[in-house]
Amino acid sequence: MKRLWWILGMVLLASLLLVGCQPGPRAAYGGVIKIGHVAPLTGDIPKVGEEGKFALEMWLEDLEKAGGLEVGGVTYRIEVIHEDNESKAESSAAAATKLIAEDKVLAIIGPYASKQAIPTGEVADRNKTPMISPWSTNPRTTKGRPFVFRAAFLDDFQGFVLAKFMQEEFGAQKIAILYDVASDYPKGLAEFVKQSAEELGMEVVAFESFTTKDRDFSAQLTKIINSDAEILFTPQYYDEVPLIVKQAHELGWTKPIVGSDSWGSPELMNLCGDDCVGSFFSTHWAVAGAKGAAKEFIDRFQSKYGYAPGDVAALAWDSAHLLQKAIQDCGKLTGNLEEDRQCIRDALANISEYEGITGKMRFNAEGDPVKCAIIVRINENYDFEFYKQVCP
Repeated sequence: MKRLWWILGMVLLASLLLVGCQPGPRAAYGGVIKIGHVAPLTGDIPKVGEEGKFALEMWLEDLEKAGGLEVGGVTYRIEVIHEDNESKAESSAAAATKLIAEDKVLAIIGPYASKQAIPTGEVADRNKTPMISPWSTNPRTTKGRPFVFRAAFLDDFQGFVLAKFMQEEFGAQKIAILYDVASDYPKGLAEFVKQSAEELGMEVVAFESFTTKDRDFSAQLTKIINSDAEILFTPQYYDEVPLIVKQAHELGWTKPIVGSDSWGSPELMNLCGDDCVGSFFSTHWAVAGAKGAAKEFIDRFQSKYGYAPGDVAALAWDSAHLLQKAIQDCGKLTGNLEEDRQCIRDALANISEYEGITGKMRFNAEGDPVKCAIIVRINENYDFEFYKQVCP
């Protein structure tokens, strides 16, 4: 009997040792999750790419301090591979192809401008790779593309917000619009503002266009001044707005000028100065008066990089954290790229609500967030101060 108990005890001990020696969950991809970042680090709007890159650097710092990203009981290191799209559509699509086929990234953050995000989204969706654009607002970026998401509101919503604001704030009945006809974002938003204004009973008395790289707007602005317009709307980027505003003032324009979220770079006021003071634009957040997590992000960014972040940096930050949540919501990574990309895509689509520094959001069926827009005023200190919030 003693011998029997001894044998049973040894069997039990062996079983316990065997269980204790079983390896834990195995890390896929050698313990490294690769994320692609497609951004305009050179070209017409390099500050946009810089802000996005800096925001992702801060995200990586936080992950490193936490010891990595835990997914299904396994801790991973995140590697972000930055690709410069040179502010060009063709370069952007090529960068995405490289990231997907050669670097084997699990997902892509970017591009930013719609002109690059639309063709890049086609590449990402065709290759079934999750992509989240922080800043693109043109509906075509995500439409019919289940693998493509964004962190910014859409231009049809922004267009209505702007038209309603110009009508209510200034009592405007006649408006003028000046936009780049060769660029998807300003062209699309100009059309949405025109449509919304007319639906609200306003008259678009001047709908003037130019082409990318143009720097003399005197002919278009002269037509606008002679049109009896009560307000000028221009949805251009930070490198073009100062030229338009200054030339308008030189030609005698003294009426309000309103812009869109493309104005939101800190570089705007370095180039525009007093000419832009008093103008309004729609955007995703306001630096002046920010509170909570948004204020913490602003202070940290400014301390680290020497200037206050614009909406691009904030949206890149939110995009990274949305992607992080989706990866963790997968529960585990299998090491099969196709399966894991699909899981991340499904997890992004199933985020019911996310509290970001640019506000609360949830994704609709097209991968677009339902969230609020903000109107800011450029004050005498060159700050973008909160003026009002408009929600769907």
